[in-house]
Amino acid sequence: MGAYKFITTEILDNHSSSPEITSTLNGQSQLTGNKIDQSVYDQLAALDFKSGELAVIDVNNGKSTLDTSLWKENRVYYGDLDELNRTTSVTAYIDKNNLGKSEGRSSQVWQPTGWNQKKVDGEMIYNRGHLLAYTSSFNFDVDGNYKKGEEGSEDNPKNLATQSAYSNQRIQTKYEALVREAQKITGNKVVYQIVTVFRGDEKMPRGYWLQAKDTKGTLDFNVYEYNVQPNVKFDYKTGKAVIDRSVKIGTE
Repeated sequence: MGAYKFITTEILDNHSSSPEITSTLNGQSQLTGNKIDQSVYDQLAALDFKSGELAVIDVNNGKSTLDTSLWKENRVYYGDLDELNRTTSVTAYIDKNNLGKSEGRSSQVWQPTGWNQKKVDGEMIYNRGHLLAYTSSFNFDVDGNYKKGEEGSEDNPKNLATQSAYSNQRIQTKYEALVREAQKITGNKVVYQIVTVFRGDEKMPRGYWLQAKDTKGTLDFNVYEYNVQPNVKFDYKTGKAVIDRSVKIGTE
């Protein structure tokens, strides 16, 4: 994965988030103690995916800025939906006690902003993407409080966003697997943060900003994944899609 150096001046001048979105992100930061950098968010929101590029890039040379010393208890902070009813962020303080299996999970009915299900070449191209994976969120209630016996997060509007099948199933699952492996280590504490990145008032996220770090030193990543699909062009303003065979995703 290539390192990405932010060029702040031009991007920040042309694509700044609204005061409401800034407030939402900072409110979440204060609760979790792990700050979401608004300037980085703005720069990510300004990026345009170009056909043939990789769908994931490093942020901060791939190194997380999360502080594991703030891990005090098993807890998930689900950011409130913003003024446009969009997801914002999730910050999870998790360990072995929050692991579960995906078998037997119920179907989802919540339709996040930008939801316009469509089949292309026989494949459904939209997923209700979990910010925090179902398998890493057991024993939490819907508000993120530790509660023994609770199933993983399924149909929580604060934890679901409109995500391309490629972004969800081909990219994000790899990072979620790394988080689960770290959770399996006895005594290990994991901090995992996921931010949905929107440009302006668009309904569909441009991408997902993922960070994770653990106390045993086995986990440390900071990446941005574009919310894209091969052969498909998304209108992020509405979430609608059209077939575009020129859209290709690079491979390493």
